Amino acid sequence: MALLHVDFFSDVLGMCVEMDVILPENTSGQIGMEGKNDGGKWKTMYLLHGMSDDHTIWQRRTSIERYVSDKGIAVVMPSTQLGWYTDMYMGHKWYTYIAKELPAICRSFFPNMSDKREDTFVCGLSMGGYGAMKLALRDPETFGYGASLSGGLDVEDTVCNLSLGNEGYWTDVFGPKDEVKGSFNDLFQAACDLKASGRPLPKLYMWCGEQDFLYHQNVKMRDHLNALSYDLTYEESPGIHSWKYWDEKIQTVLEWLPISKEGN
Repeated sequence: MALLHVDFFSDVLGMCVEMDVILPENTSGQIGMEGKNDGGKWKTMYLLHGMSDDHTIWQRRTSIERYVSDKGIAVVMPSTQLGWYTDMYMGHKWYTYIAKELPAICRSFFPNMSDKREDTFVCGLSMGGYGAMKLALRDPETFGYGASLSGGLDVEDTVCNLSLGNEGYWTDVFGPKDEVKGSFNDLFQAACDLKASGRPLPKLYMWCGEQDFLYHQNVKMRDHLNALSYDLTYEESPGIHSWKYWDEKIQTVLEWLPISKEGN
């Protein structure tokens, strides 16, 4: 694999930003790891971080490069600060950046990245789990698969009930809390809107630990998606909000995705 640290300018955000990118490489003499690249267009996974983290965290807390080395896919890990993958009420347009600008930039920098929805995946944990589900449900023409690990999926509950930030912070991100339900940022509304639209539906994966403080949000979202007949793979098991479990479950996500050890 090749690991690139990319600094570039975002017109949407009006500032320089960072991402780390893993690219597939054929290797035969690397000790302890096999690399695959079949020479075709690369399937690509956008891997999103949580609230306390940045674009480096998946490499620092997991062996993501090793996990994808024999799968022939690219992995894009952007930094999005504390914007909750949202066009903030008072702040930057993080959703437009991630959903629209970033895929176009990545495909211009790396032309071997496929532009097909069925080859484009998004996954994240906690805040990034919210972001992954939002991208899959709001932009399914770009992202054909979405996976959430311990996602903060009920944004109304998050802004009203969880002690993850002060009220001013949540207002800056999502706007007045009494306007969150039913808004573009509400994933329950997003699932209903997409189902009624006739647009292509993404395939979805969710996992959450049974002792996680966000477990109730994940169960509520599971039941909502099942009631709407989404193609959802849902798993739960004992666990808390911890990298011990996300390191394991990102490997499960990779097995769930339409990729193989033989490459693409």
